[in-house]
Amino acid sequence: MSSSLWPAGPRRVLVVGIDGVRLDLLDQLATPALDEVAAAGFLAPVEVDEATPTMSGPCWATIVTGVTVAKHGVFGNHFGGNRLDVFPDFTTRLARTHRRRTFAVGGWDPLFLAREGGPLFAAPGRLSYVGPLEDTPEAWEVCDERTTAEAVALLTGEDDQQAGFVYLGAVDETAHFLGCGEEYRRAIETADARLGRLLAAVRSRPGYPDEEWTVIVVTDHGHVDQGGHGGRSTLERTAWVAACGPDLPPGVPVRPVRHVDVAAHVYQALQIVPDPHWTLDGRPFAPAPVPQPTGA
Repeated sequence: MSSSLWPAGPRRVLVVGIDGVRLDLLDQLATPALDEVAAAGFLAPVEVDEATPTMSGPCWATIVTGVTVAKHGVFGNHFGGNRLDVFPDFTTRLARTHRRRTFAVGGWDPLFLAREGGPLFAAPGRLSYVGPLEDTPEAWEVCDERTTAEAVALLTGEDDQQAGFVYLGAVDETAHFLGCGEEYRRAIETADARLGRLLAAVRSRPGYPDEEWTVIVVTDHGHVDQGGHGGRSTLERTAWVAACGPDLPPGVPVRPVRHVDVAAHVYQALQIVPDPHWTLDGRPFAPAPVPQPTGA
């Protein structure tokens, strides 16, 4: 079999995962980049399902594989016993099966390294691990800054990237150390500024006028007020997705969105029909059905 890359066409996808951002606070904060994505498409709540612990490991695994915990087998922040070889992340599947140029960049060990049962991102075309020097909010801000710079370089470089995932973890770390007060809110606004830099990088690409980009921004879970998650409260179970792209009319309400739908929409955005053997549990984002008038 030839190892050459398949022609990609104009479609491109960027997924930005911002860990631990509470939906109920977004209206109170300055998030112009996220607002831009939502205005061009939608922003919708996601409820972490009953079978999924409200922890980063299982939620991110569900987001990037498009299958539930029953299939991918990640039930905590240690990924031991997973079935990611059978149900890989979208950057790996696209690189292996469809010969697309893909990347994943970020700093949480089990997502990117063979540690704690990982990695979640097994074999994208380009993997960039940018780990924090210590487990503190300050170190994670530095990590996210370096992650953003690396992602900008990948998006604007000569190696034409067709799909990628960027992980930002400082917001979640801030909540764990300091709760969901002013520092946490500032961390969300800082993450939004980094999202803005990623969007600007996409727009600065020489080929951008001829490309059709889908951008998906997603969080994995919420937090209780004092910081922390893993329980079943509404604050912990409420996540969200914002997305825009050629298949998503701006301002049109979408049907209920689930974490498993993210990977499914990545494939649709790239005009790839999933193989039935992948047994994805998600479906692409789509407008909500319009209620039909009842008869007299």
